[in-house]
Amino acid sequence: MTDARPPAAEYLRFLAWVAGAAVLIALVGALPTRRLGGEEAIPAMIAGCVIGALASAAGGIPVALGRKATDPGGRLKATMLAMSLRVAVVAALGTAAALSGEFERVPLLLWIALGYVTLLAVDTWYAAKGF
Repeated sequence: MTDARPPAAEYLRFLAWVAGAAVLIALVGALPTRRLGGEEAIPAMIAGCVIGALASAAGGIPVALGRKATDPGGRLKATMLAMSLRVAVVAALGTAAALSGEFERVPLLLWIALGYVTLLAVDTWYAAKGF
């Protein structure tokens, strides 16, 4: 059975999953973050989750475009580009957020890592389903 949905619809569905997973991990982590880092750690947690979600969204674009590829080489290129783009977005936004001075650095970096790893599962599911 083949999936008849266009790649754009699948990408929007992926974005919904990314947003839902990011909100879920933020909700689960809010109480421990508040207890361990205080009130000032909550904005850092939210920023870390948003950075992870934006990286996942950016990494999903090559996968969505690569769904048209029929050869394994094209799919491999799309997968490699997705991984590279995801890391680049996390590095760029994470560095900017950490150096901005607006957020507590330790909770920010911890939540960037937690968001990245958690959303990696959603990204992997999307790529595996598409290819």
